[in-house]
Amino acid sequence: MVDAFVETDLSAVLFLYVETSLHVGTDAGISLIDLPIQRERTTQHPLILGSGIKGVLRSQAKAMHADQAEITLGFGAEREAAGVQFSQGALSFGNAQIVLFPVRSLFDIFAYVTCPLVLARVARNLHSAGIATALGELSALDGQNARSTTVSTISFEGNAVLEEFTFRTTPDSAVDAWASWLAKHAVPTYSGDTGSYWRDKLQSSLIVLSDDAFRDFVIHSTELATQIKLDIDTKTVSNGALWTQESLPPDTLLMSALSVDLKRANGALLTWLQGVCGQRAHFGGDETTGQGVVSMRWQIGNPS
Repeated sequence: MVDAFVETDLSAVLFLYVETSLHVGTDAGISLIDLPIQRERTTQHPLILGSGIKGVLRSQAKAMHADQAEITLGFGAEREAAGVQFSQGALSFGNAQIVLFPVRSLFDIFAYVTCPLVLARVARNLHSAGIATALGELSALDGQNARSTTVSTISFEGNAVLEEFTFRTTPDSAVDAWASWLAKHAVPTYSGDTGSYWRDKLQSSLIVLSDDAFRDFVIHSTELATQIKLDIDTKTVSNGALWTQESLPPDTLLMSALSVDLKRANGALLTWLQGVCGQRAHFGGDETTGQGVVSMRWQIGNPS
């Protein structure tokens, strides 16, 4: 019964491309980081909880003055709405999982890194959403071995240097296929086609690492910023007002699976959502300092 429900209702994926540093926080950390980002329990991969995505998109729809009946159908009636009984919305929002993570590279500034586990998740969600692709899962890697595109600019003489680590790279046409698909369907597009730089870079800078190596980078290569609050009179740090905040760096790519309850609505609800939410939104904290700008790309499929 569970499989039948998934095949019936899962019908879209939403790609989130981080344009400015993104802090979607969780409870206070137990390490040196006071304000860590949200992470999966098992893999420690960064994520954005589905509840946060739902809240942002509801706010977007309200800001665009969307029809209230559609908002209620999709997101449910708010508990405080006068004269309206609380009800669950027909839309469901999955957690946004990491797809690509930017890592400093000796060649070509930075690389887009991923791993077989992540790509297997992407392929699974695309299949469940009925989005046809010729993308296949990549076999597991170990140690310092990696796969790159056949037009890689981050590999020199079979080696890629990421942060202080060297990886032995093998060109792979399967990585070309992934880079081409993500460049076409996940990387943002802008007016005047100014997004072509990022699409081209993805196809030349994508590298697939082992699951373990990828996990190490997403744990240890996020942005850390020390924040302070100054005492106005003394111009020194206020007592207790010193903390460290973690953020996802610009050019990170995440993906969320969306579904619509076809017993209560139809697939047109996803098309409506895409139309009212636009191509860009603010996620997480520190909006007034320019953080959390995210570009959104929608892929709506036909569930089998």
